[in-house]
Amino acid sequence: MKRFFTSESVTEGHPDKVCDKISDAILDELLAGDPDARSAVECCAAYNTLFIAGEVRARHAVDYEAVARKVIRDIGYTEGDFAYDKCRIIELIHGQSADIARGVDRGGSDPFEGIGAGDQGMMFGYACRETEQLMPLPVMLAHALSRRLTEVRKSGELPYLRPDGKTQVTVEYEGKRPVRVSTVVISAQHEDGVEQAQIRKDMIERVATVIPSCFLDENTQYYINPTGKFVIGGPEGDSGLTGRKIVVDTYGGRCAHGGGAFSGKDPTKVDRSAAYMARYVCKNLVAAGIAEEVEIEIAYAIGVSRPVSVFVDSFGTGKLPDDKIAAIVAREFDLRPAAIIKTLSLNRPIYFDTAAYGHFGRDGFPWERTNRADDLKKYLPQA
Repeated sequence: MKRFFTSESVTEGHPDKVCDKISDAILDELLAGDPDARSAVECCAAYNTLFIAGEVRARHAVDYEAVARKVIRDIGYTEGDFAYDKCRIIELIHGQSADIARGVDRGGSDPFEGIGAGDQGMMFGYACRETEQLMPLPVMLAHALSRRLTEVRKSGELPYLRPDGKTQVTVEYEGKRPVRVSTVVISAQHEDGVEQAQIRKDMIERVATVIPSCFLDENTQYYINPTGKFVIGGPEGDSGLTGRKIVVDTYGGRCAHGGGAFSGKDPTKVDRSAAYMARYVCKNLVAAGIAEEVEIEIAYAIGVSRPVSVFVDSFGTGKLPDDKIAAIVAREFDLRPAAIIKTLSLNRPIYFDTAAYGHFGRDGFPWERTNRADDLKKYLPQA
């Protein structure tokens, strides 16, 4: 039976991603000077104005405006009303709420009990065998397209491109196996006066080539700038918000999502750190062969260090029942915020690079390691 699944991605110049990158650049600056900094910084970009708002507690002062202007410049907004040296920046930063701080900084003799969850909520992780990164294929291909769109712009290979852009890929499945790409959508901001025919040719021949040829055929459909024109883009074309691309940031819709965003949040915020830990757990379970596909939900109460629940779904692929896998997770992985921060070394300035092209399925991030897989194999049923 044929099935189809679609995922999207956006470039770093998309207005939402501009905000994500500024939020995470600020977080990195805070953590560089104070590893115990607390941050929940969000941005809103609209036309010619950037708002930077949120709560911060740190022993290190940061020039928020300078950080933001550098990010905007490096993304490529050097012209127009949102140009890095022209846009208006409004700061609305205040200290962390004392009511939140008293729950997060619990103290006590046990360092792993000393940090409570920075918020309530549920976080999900996922891994599967579709790609070598143990990620769903549609979102990995969509990210590859958006990264390539940025590469050809910044390298000068396609000098008429501008920073904003979106990509989308539909993959056809036979059962659980991806067999072909049925549809590719690329919306690329461009300077005025460029012919649509030229843009279509360049997108297919210079950008879509990142899709492996084994997934393409004569019936693959390409939609390139479907409206026929994409000159007005970025914050001048649409407002942007930190945390509005939560599905792009995670698994492209193939996994449930608790609704919490990542960017701008320090690792005591379990919206971020527990989602990273959930990915780490799932990837190691799949790498160990305990399941071919697995999703985990971890839920917390604000100010409480231990999760209130852990749920596992292996979609019928587990070598053990799901409740047994959940018990293994609870036994093998410490899911308290302080333990997560230590396990994944999260109190470091590593977040700016996560803010575009997905937080998962990319080398170099500690939650992508499979260093627990060999140890987990002891739980596999003996033949």
